[in-house]
Amino acid sequence: MTVLKVSAQSNPKSVAGALASVVREQGAAEMQAIGAGAVNQSMKAIAIARGYLAPAGVNLIGIPAFVEVE
Repeated sequence: MTVLKVSAQSNPKSVAGALASVVREQGAAEMQAIGAGAVNQSMKAIAIARGYLAPAGVNLIGIPAFVEVE
């Protein structure tokens, strides 16, 4: 599965476009965000991508999870 890495400086519209593209091609995507700013940009991107995918009948959801990063 493709992992999209999001930082606090990421443009939410760009991330949303990448997210929508990966979901269209693969059916699922994974995003990685470390820190409050990055998580904020990720949530904005998911909201925007929902709008991109809705006309195609795709209901995009986000499932947050915590992982250990080494």
